Amino acid sequence: MASVEDCRAALDKLVEQFDEVDEETRSKHVVERTLSCRLSDLDVTFYGRIHHDGLGPFTETPFPDGRQAEIRLTITSDDLIRLINGELDMARALLGGRVKIDASLGDLLRLRRLL
Repeated sequence: MASVEDCRAALDKLVEQFDEVDEETRSKHVVERTLSCRLSDLDVTFYGRIHHDGLGPFTETPFPDGRQAEIRLTITSDDLIRLINGELDMARALLGGRVKIDASLGDLLRLRRLL
């Protein structure tokens, strides 16, 4: 099992990877959304925000108004690291039940084009 620090570093890497997405693609597919990533084996949730300028940093601090994220990911710590490192295919992980995403269909399709 990966540590919270390992997962935080992986999420920071995801932010960096998202910054590499070209502006044209981002402007076409990005809609401002709040995100959460729950690590089921560590019982920790990270919160972030996707916006036109990129992917904001993830924190362990819930949204100030107490609302739920619009896109909610549930995954184990090891699978999160594998996913971000490109060792785990998102589609296979979803179909295999290793990743759970609660989001609208439109958000899922947009994310698929960005990641």
